[in-house]
Amino acid sequence: MKKLVEKINAEIELFQKNAEAQVVKGNKAAGTRARKAALNISKLMKEFRKVSVEEAKK
Repeated sequence: MKKLVEKINAEIELFQKNAEAQVVKGNKAAGTRARKAALNISKLMKEFRKVSVEEAKK
């Protein structure tokens, strides 16, 4: 579970970096990378929820 949280944090940092580059600098490629990171965050959050529920049942 710890590795999953680390993956989530890494994706969030990547999203923040690219989203800021899009907003501040108008970098369209960064916007694409930010959207991809957002999708990955969504998938990781679903996985986190699944693992968290399993851990709570123990």
